Amino acid sequence: MKRLLAPLALLFALPVHADWQLDPGRSNVQATLTQLGGASPQTHHHQVNNLQGSISPEGTLRLPLKLSQTDLLSRLGELPPWATLLTNTTLVTLVAQMSPSKLDGLDIGDSFVEPLTFRVQAEGLNREETVPLRFTREGLNEVRVTHAEPMVMDGQALMANPTVRTVMSLLGYQQIGNEVPVTLDARLVNQ
Repeated sequence: MKRLLAPLALLFALPVHADWQLDPGRSNVQATLTQLGGASPQTHHHQVNNLQGSISPEGTLRLPLKLSQTDLLSRLGELPPWATLLTNTTLVTLVAQMSPSKLDGLDIGDSFVEPLTFRVQAEGLNREETVPLRFTREGLNEVRVTHAEPMVMDGQALMANPTVRTVMSLLGYQQIGNEVPVTLDARLVNQ
């Protein structure tokens, strides 16, 4: 009996190297914008849902973002057919490197903090930002990803991007506050 259990125990001790992917139904980002220029500043909350991305076996995390993932479209109302085509076009892809073996070796209930440097892949953009993320193993095939510390984006840098500025103008934002607090709550699952 011990001879049968030893190989089985060894199998469970080896790294899994699973394909980690974001669970779109449970992965989102929320941002709080302060609209300036009126009689008084107004706070608005926005959300990007259905985050989709994966970590390759080599450790490349790719996170494409589309306008259709945001709650902004519901605020715009009915769009003309040509604009509808643009909503499913990837506007930007965030790319970072991390070791999938760190996720594979994480025990249920344990967590670690990893500062990931995200590169923005989009036409006309060349930017990097390091974000400390907390990875917590919540199940055999599930890791929750959240910010390890509060994250704030630069509102002026957002408005400097022509695509973002156009979308914000359509929504009635001519000027926003310098700080845009962001909250990430995502689940990585392996297949």
